[in-house]
Amino acid sequence: MHVFKLLRGKEKPILQRHPWIYKGAIESMTGEPQAGETVKIVSHQGEFLGWGAYSPSSQIAVRMWSFDPQDEIGGDFFHRRLNRAFNLRKEMFPMGEQNACRLVYAESDGLPGFIADRYGNFLVVQILTTGAEKWREALIHELIEVSGIENVYERSDVDVRTLEGLPERRGVICGDEPPDLIQIEEEGLLFLVDIKSGQKTGFYLDQRENRLLVRKFAAGKRVLDVFCYTGGFTLNELWAGASQVLALDASEDALRIAELNLSANGMQAREVSWRSGNAFEILRKLRDQGSKFDMVILDPPKFAPTSAQVHKAARGYKDINLLAFKLLRDDGLLVTFSCSGGIDEALFQKIIADAALDARVEGEVIKRLGQSADHPIALNFPESAYLKGLVVRVRR
Repeated sequence: MHVFKLLRGKEKPILQRHPWIYKGAIESMTGEPQAGETVKIVSHQGEFLGWGAYSPSSQIAVRMWSFDPQDEIGGDFFHRRLNRAFNLRKEMFPMGEQNACRLVYAESDGLPGFIADRYGNFLVVQILTTGAEKWREALIHELIEVSGIENVYERSDVDVRTLEGLPERRGVICGDEPPDLIQIEEEGLLFLVDIKSGQKTGFYLDQRENRLLVRKFAAGKRVLDVFCYTGGFTLNELWAGASQVLALDASEDALRIAELNLSANGMQAREVSWRSGNAFEILRKLRDQGSKFDMVILDPPKFAPTSAQVHKAARGYKDINLLAFKLLRDDGLLVTFSCSGGIDEALFQKIIADAALDARVEGEVIKRLGQSADHPIALNFPESAYLKGLVVRVRR
């Protein structure tokens, strides 16, 4: 067993159960551990702190599996962690009613680098770190045992794997090849999901509760839905009785699926217009045309994956929210989000406040929004709270 000793004073985050150890916190290591290998972490004084997975390529050198000296990292350990995560989701979403949710959320479920989503009778996994990669077969085996679902598809085709020195990977792990589109149900609505090539693992499961919330505001309103993807918010707006929805997205493939979702739910096409293209350019054109809306939804992609991109991302968030404010009628509602880990809640509100100031409007936050309950936020890992949202009422 390789032993990693921390520099004096660097044990405090680990004592507080934070699961990351950066390279600069390590004083020494014994031997030459392989990527993903389980290592023992001790303090400068040699006191046991926990077990972690070594990542030689990442600035996060170790991700902690456990802080219990009695734990042995392996199949039984993963079974217990996965079973706990699965039972939590069963309590939140009875599987007979909700057939799509996040079953495993990495560090928040004590399994760094491992994500598993359910879509009907398929599981979609993402393996993001060297530790999860080393234990890939054991994790998949125990996931199938716990969930009872044997069709597993992998979507480890994300940039973060390169930081771990891992190649991107996508394809069937076991079971059947998934169809091009899988139908799921969410709060009375049907959605078609492309798990093989759609964004994230095919659907924005983290917005479930926010989509439901939007129903409370949309009745009778003219809505602009920006970055609509396959129509998650759009269909909920129409379900609630929106008079008209203009839905924008850069992906024509996503809009094609959105139209199929509309038909699957028996909704009228005359109440919605789909438009593909660059959101910033379309919003400027709408502003120049004097268009006005009662509600604007902004759910952009990740502008700042890390803190290094925060400054550039802040400009992008400000620009798009400024345009949204100019398109809102008096007493209109802006529902705006950031999923960028590098933008915290306080900074996000400041960006929105600055955008309102430049748009010469005043606003009040009537609700703060976050990720759905199947994406739990670990108290010892604030980084797990990545989705931030505000509902802002506008007055001039």
